[in-house]
Amino acid sequence: MSMTAPPASYAELTPEVILQALEHIGLQPNGSLLALNSYENRVYQVGVDEREFVVVKFYRPGRWSDAAIQEEHDFAFELAEQEIPIVTPLRFAGQSLLHYAGFRLAVYPRRGGRWPELDNRDNLEQLGRFIGRIHAVGRSRRFAHRLRLNVQTWGRDALAFLQQSELLPNEMRHNFVGAAEQLLDKIEAEFDAVAPESIRIYGDCHPGNILWSDHGPHFVDLDDCCSGPQMQDLWMLLSGTQDDMAQQLLAILAGYETFTTFDYAQVQLVEPLRGLRLIHYCAWLARRWDDPAFPHHFPWFNTPRYWEDQINTFREQIERCDLPVIRLH
Repeated sequence: MSMTAPPASYAELTPEVILQALEHIGLQPNGSLLALNSYENRVYQVGVDEREFVVVKFYRPGRWSDAAIQEEHDFAFELAEQEIPIVTPLRFAGQSLLHYAGFRLAVYPRRGGRWPELDNRDNLEQLGRFIGRIHAVGRSRRFAHRLRLNVQTWGRDALAFLQQSELLPNEMRHNFVGAAEQLLDKIEAEFDAVAPESIRIYGDCHPGNILWSDHGPHFVDLDDCCSGPQMQDLWMLLSGTQDDMAQQLLAILAGYETFTTFDYAQVQLVEPLRGLRLIHYCAWLARRWDDPAFPHHFPWFNTPRYWEDQINTFREQIERCDLPVIRLH
């Protein structure tokens, strides 16, 4: 299913190319094509045969190597073999990573659902059980090609990119870099104190990547799976006051620890991980700004107000990192 072709850009990803790619792997598109909400990759729901639908993901050119994408797929298959509800790519002639006209792509079955209700303790405990199972599998071996989530990769490398970018206004550069460096120093001190184990994790476990149906939750999009601390897959499910987050985390861990152990020292990383995500997100937008989809969907980025708000947000996050750690007992 591999075809040698020069690297392509999303400007070349026309409806005709999308349908031809599916025909190339042996599917029969019926002409139904719907773009789904995805910025990092291009994702489409496509009708095949008479009534069936598949979801096809065209990977962003140049972001991952073939080996890294294959590790994503293999991790998904490994989880599914343990009956963890993860949507896995379909195989064609034994291959899940497909190539057509310079694009890398994967095809998935369509799976619907709704966002989880995270104010429900039973739901949180159920999610905790599945995340615990994901991490139990994640501990069994190591990634060789996926990103390692740490202060350097998610924080300092992101800031270095922003410092070199012309998108960061000169008049705000000093204050922005100063606030980001102060926040990163605080984060690094917390990481050094905890020294978290790095295991294979989901990486981007936010409510939008968890769909709920009558049969319970299922997880979609392992595009950001990586090596990192356990807490990375838990903190984005927490919200509200310190007491609120404590109760939510207790519910999650009640399910989680049914299947694997949790390093309670990592509770200290909730706010540092939030700070890393803030800096990483700024750089993610800047790196993608030459993609026409980004100015269209994020018109507030690259304005003086945006950079000013980020400076204030970084300073507020430094204060959050100084708050007492969530108390679970």
